[in-house]
Amino acid sequence: MKPEACEEKRLVAEGWPLRLGSYKLGEVFYCQADNVSPGAVLVRATGATREEAERKALDGASKRLSRTRRQTA
Repeated sequence: MKPEACEEKRLVAEGWPLRLGSYKLGEVFYCQADNVSPGAVLVRATGATREEAERKALDGASKRLSRTRRQTA
């Protein structure tokens, strides 16, 4: 099986840059959210549609990023 319909989006969630990468494998859509600079994966999600998988990944990433403390200068 090969991934189909690969797509990448960049956006900002909770004040942090975020990249959503999604693709279809068989009948399931997969999505992963990572923080752009180091590229560390924050959340992986699946769904019946691309929108569902991206929404789940964005929700999970937003929850994690909202708990991240920022250092003030």
